[in-house]
Amino acid sequence: MNNINALIETALQAKSDSQKPRNYLGTSSLGDACDRRIQYQYMGIKPDTQFTGKQLQTFAMGHALEDLVIDWLRLAGFDLSTRNKSGDQYGFSVADDKIAGHIDGVLLSGPDGFSYPALWECKTMNNKYWRDCVNRGIALSHPHYYAQVQLYMAYMRLDENPALITVLNKDSAEMHHEWIAFDAQVAQKYSDRAVHILKASNAKEFLPRLANDPNYFICKMCRFNKTCWEQQK
Repeated sequence: MNNINALIETALQAKSDSQKPRNYLGTSSLGDACDRRIQYQYMGIKPDTQFTGKQLQTFAMGHALEDLVIDWLRLAGFDLSTRNKSGDQYGFSVADDKIAGHIDGVLLSGPDGFSYPALWECKTMNNKYWRDCVNRGIALSHPHYYAQVQLYMAYMRLDENPALITVLNKDSAEMHHEWIAFDAQVAQKYSDRAVHILKASNAKEFLPRLANDPNYFICKMCRFNKTCWEQQK
């Protein structure tokens, strides 16, 4: 049994390693706490550690569960579109294709009581993080997701109606649905951040670290820890 698991994990790692890194700033990364980490990813700098096979399995599970949520919303009467006429994800690119993103979907119509069209995003979380999301809301519990939604609403011109973010509890299958109104100031803040990161990267200037201690909890868990603290001054 363990041998089969090892084979699967090795295959997933090989598949991940064969994929080309992005050559653009992904909108989903712009809510990250650290400018330098975003910069490393954009510049294609290889992380000190790669994702394990188990981590890659978890990511894949999240995508599969998203498909289930899509089916459930459609069964509930929502006209949820997730692909364009060419069969590709809806997305956008600006700044000579250096800033880009892909959304989960658009609610075109549906049950009464809601406004359409509306951006739709889906996240999956374990029970601990899901409970925090329910209790405090996306903006406070997961500000990086909140920033992502605001940028999507702005760049996709889906800012007239609130966006719907659906959060699935991977442990219990409970769902939390939250409508998020457009905040132009937040969208502009993170759009400006993207431009700032692009300019610094093009000039080969590394932006300041998030903290002054490599053992700071975010830095300690970062996959660029050694690169940032031992190789970069």
